[in-house]
Amino acid sequence: MAKNLLIVESPAKAKTINKYLGKDFQVLASYGHVRDLKPKEGAVDPERHFAMHYEIIERNEKHVDAIAKAAKVADDIYLATDLDREGEAISWHISEILKDRGLTKGKQLHRVVFSEITPKAIKAAVAAPRQLSHDLVDAQQARRALDYLVGFNLSPVLWRKVQRGLSAGRVQSPALRMIVEREEEIEAFVAREYWTVQAQLRHAEGEFSARLTKLNGKKFEQFDLTNEADAMAARAALKEAAHGRLTVSEVGSKERKRRPAPPFTTSTLQQEAARKLGFTTSRTMKVAQGLYEGVGLGSEGNVGLITYMRTDSVALSDDALGELRALIARDFGQKALPDHPQSYKAKSKNAQEAHEAIRPTSAMRTPREVSAFLNDEQRKLYELIWKRTVACQMIHATLNTVSVDFDLPHAAGGPAAFRATGTTVVDPGFLAVYEEGRDQKDADDDDEGRRLPRLEKGEQVPLHDIAADQHFTEPPPRYSEASLVKALEEYGIGRPSTYASIIQVLLNREYVLLDNRRFKPTDIGRAVGKFLTQHFTRYVDYDFTAKLEDELDAVSRGEEAWVPLMQRFWQPFKQQVEEKTESVDRSEATGARELGSDPKSGKPVFVRLGRFGPYAAIGDKDSDEKLQFASLRPGQSMHTITLEEALELFKLPRQLGAAPNGDEVSVGIGRFGPFVKQGSTYASLKPEDDPYTIELPRALQLVEDKLTMLANRVILDFGNGVQVLNGRYGPYITDGEKNARIPKEQEPKELTEAQCLELLAAAPAKKGGRFGRKSAAKKEPAAKKTAVKKAAAKKAPAKKTAAKKTATKKTAAKKTATKKAAAKKTPA
Repeated sequence: MAKNLLIVESPAKAKTINKYLGKDFQVLASYGHVRDLKPKEGAVDPERHFAMHYEIIERNEKHVDAIAKAAKVADDIYLATDLDREGEAISWHISEILKDRGLTKGKQLHRVVFSEITPKAIKAAVAAPRQLSHDLVDAQQARRALDYLVGFNLSPVLWRKVQRGLSAGRVQSPALRMIVEREEEIEAFVAREYWTVQAQLRHAEGEFSARLTKLNGKKFEQFDLTNEADAMAARAALKEAAHGRLTVSEVGSKERKRRPAPPFTTSTLQQEAARKLGFTTSRTMKVAQGLYEGVGLGSEGNVGLITYMRTDSVALSDDALGELRALIARDFGQKALPDHPQSYKAKSKNAQEAHEAIRPTSAMRTPREVSAFLNDEQRKLYELIWKRTVACQMIHATLNTVSVDFDLPHAAGGPAAFRATGTTVVDPGFLAVYEEGRDQKDADDDDEGRRLPRLEKGEQVPLHDIAADQHFTEPPPRYSEASLVKALEEYGIGRPSTYASIIQVLLNREYVLLDNRRFKPTDIGRAVGKFLTQHFTRYVDYDFTAKLEDELDAVSRGEEAWVPLMQRFWQPFKQQVEEKTESVDRSEATGARELGSDPKSGKPVFVRLGRFGPYAAIGDKDSDEKLQFASLRPGQSMHTITLEEALELFKLPRQLGAAPNGDEVSVGIGRFGPFVKQGSTYASLKPEDDPYTIELPRALQLVEDKLTMLANRVILDFGNGVQVLNGRYGPYITDGEKNARIPKEQEPKELTEAQCLELLAAAPAKKGGRFGRKSAAKKEPAAKKTAVKKAAAKKAPAKKTAAKKTATKKTAAKKTATKKAAAKKTPA
């Protein structure tokens, strides 16, 4: 029996570490968090110094029990969860559970941390343990308590004032505000026209262009030419004055140096992976976690390939620096090495310099050497991390920028001038390995790589043409994942470990959606964002959120106590929640708008946010007994829709004509989407069909397809409830309670009743989706199974009641998700 128990967070990490420590250690995983606040009111009690009431997370109970069983017989317990605030809290929760069960008496509890999973790092950490950091634990407790109090108190206000099932988060809400405000900037943006002028020059060494920099004796500004007439007049005058040539008035050459980017932190890794690999933040963190915890490298076994991936430090250890310099000298030569290792300064005020940046655990493991053992995503991310780390310790790149000015002294109305620029790489330095990506290109990017001919002052260069090009200013772009993470970091909102979850929560709640990999707020997201910005301004304020993060950091450093911090937050927040619950009007909170009057009835036309999303209405809800309603079309927003567009919505239902049998055929939009109706038959429209333009022949085809599908749905019926049916995804077996797959090699029409019963017995119970979650079911004899089913059928009502009881335990968010899923269904 192992004398020592070492506890980590993930089973993959446990597997890798287990082989490093030998038979004296048993390594078990907690599978992440082991306890959380009880999901009900009073889990944080402000009246009792913010006492927090925890319970073991149900899905991890068996893992906790396994840890407790091992702890009972171990001499020493090593808490080796992650080295950040979250990891410290998990270690504390495990220690509290073991204390509560009386399993720590006479035993030593050690806290060990390591930033890489290598034999050397693990053994060094175990040899030099420390005590739990209660400052870090307090900071995490305060963070969790704040998030709970905000969510538990603000969400009910959103339910009452905006829409049922909504929720608000302490850190997600300022991020949502950021996305909503950018959308409003885009909508308010008015494009301005401007024209640029370029000379197209032909030289013996090659063609190149020069942009206009001076016109009529003045510096040429962006909005000096704002219409075609002026631009063409300027072009004609310049061409006439040039007489087919421009004269070189000045040649300048400037050498500059570009330093490599620092090694990756969590946020810069997320940004670069988004730009260069197209990874989402959550995907980046999942792949990085796998590289950190260990990948099987053939005979070497599981090896951790990168250091810990949640960090805001840009520091590298002396060992890593030594290895990097040796690799650079070997693969790129001594000339690629600076005299001394490059050092970088962290931007974050709370960067823990004891931690390291994200780097390969061994730079000598080149991407080429390990690629055979990695999947495609792992290979791409490892290569990105390896290249960035190697490049950060290489010499700067030397660039040469040449600028050439051309005179046009006889231009009409005064002198004019043009300039051509080009940048060439003198010495690539670190650029031979890696170059940092950018969200938006600037003018310098266009010059890079452009080589100008050798030109001398006074030289005359043939002019091929002068071009005038029209442009329009563009609105600020929507946030991408990379630019949003960058903005969150710059504003001090959240911390490296939270960026991925902030984005995921906004997507999961359907407050935002990704449109061409850019964040666009939904109408619900805009309503929530505007409501919080107008009525809880302080709590979505960027500076306030950042200051709160700084205070939590101060708690983690032991500079501030957490309970006074909580008290300063809670009292004014509670007061504001109570006040806004009473005072805010729901129509104003949801962003309802009056668009104008219906020309037919003279009644007002509104757009509002309803239970199932945004809709238009004709009539006054206070004075009209009956209102007309119409859902907005996909892509329409209640914040931008016009009166004309809203009135179009009321053209449904449309009468399309009569079917051959005389039935009226119409098209409309129901709760589950657009549909065609013929008599009593409903058929959903396909995604490519538009209910506003669909014609009778297509509608009849959809109905015919539906009737054919229904007629051919039953392949076999055994008369006892067991059927073989054609489904949306192909044939399957059902008895009304369970569905079973049909083996690929089996012809559905040739199945026997016994075969069907056997396949149903082995199938998992229905639990969402067509085949539900995989869970082993014991096989029973066919006859017995049939008898059990008959008995079960009689008990069906009890089952439903039980299901309802279980459903009541679900969180509000899950209920909302279910409703949204239902709303997407099409009519049968």
